[in-house]
Amino acid sequence: MIAVVINGKPRQIPPNLNLLELLKHLEIDTQRVAIELNRNIIRKPDWPTTPVEPNCEIEIVMFVGGGSR
Repeated sequence: MIAVVINGKPRQIPPNLNLLELLKHLEIDTQRVAIELNRNIIRKPDWPTTPVEPNCEIEIVMFVGGGSR
């Protein structure tokens, strides 16, 4: 396991994950999500090739749909 910070909270996750695999590990739907890695926004096409390294800081923002009546 490696130590990372996800949304401000220390977490232990399996080693050798990329960002897409991390979302799957966390059971997060990839459709309405943005990811910031070490204060850099990572484009969705780059998730499969962007490794999650020990001690990195990850912010995962989930977009929620809604509207007026």
